[in-house]
Amino acid sequence: MKHELTVTFLGTGTSQGIPVIGSSHPVCLSNDSKDKRLRVSVMLEWGPHRYIIDCGPDFRQQMLREDVQEIDGILLTHEHSDHTAGLDDIRPFSFQKGLVDFYAHERVFKALHQRFGYIFETENKYPGAPTIAEHKIDKNSNFHIAETLIIPVEAHHASLPVLGFRIGNFTYLTDVKTIADTEIEKIKNTEVLVLNCLREKPHHSHLNLEEALALVKKINPGTTYFTHISHMFGFHKEIEKKLPPNIHLAYDGLKISV
Repeated sequence: MKHELTVTFLGTGTSQGIPVIGSSHPVCLSNDSKDKRLRVSVMLEWGPHRYIIDCGPDFRQQMLREDVQEIDGILLTHEHSDHTAGLDDIRPFSFQKGLVDFYAHERVFKALHQRFGYIFETENKYPGAPTIAEHKIDKNSNFHIAETLIIPVEAHHASLPVLGFRIGNFTYLTDVKTIADTEIEKIKNTEVLVLNCLREKPHHSHLNLEEALALVKKINPGTTYFTHISHMFGFHKEIEKKLPPNIHLAYDGLKISV
């Protein structure tokens, strides 16, 4: 990568976000802005280029909050709603460019065709619908965007394969429960790792704190930021105090340089 990479955490919450609708849990009632989390996503910027990883149901709000005027494309980790439900809100970017580049596994595109059929119509397409360019990727195919190498990394979200990405010395993994040693080799000693860590109690499809710390030890990054955080984890300030010096909780709006 020729330019410094700036990473903005657009959202750091789990599928329901924080606060959860109707919840009286103390974290949901917190006045600390770092305890308020939109659905998980990051924005990557280097040189004149800007890409987003995942476009969940809070995508519009995230773009407005960060005053994003244009994007070059979107990378998708997997097809679940908290990562794709904002697809229709790419319309302003589609109107600007004619189409928006999307990078995802073939299985993910098949799911999007079912859920957002009107976007993929080839005949009599509604003129207000966005248009996307499909770029199919998988764990075995590194690719370039804006002359920058992107290395897909496969993990499993329960039994569902999901993709993370290594870009230079930055690695992004979310919705991980297990990951093969062959995939860990791709990201060992990365300078910055972003990794999901749902809560302390075990979960069937997400890493809990104990599992996340064990995986961090295997990968051996310089610095780690936990994301995809549940209100059940606790208050941001209290968790941060318990973590090792090189591991932090990410929060919405956090910007880092790599």
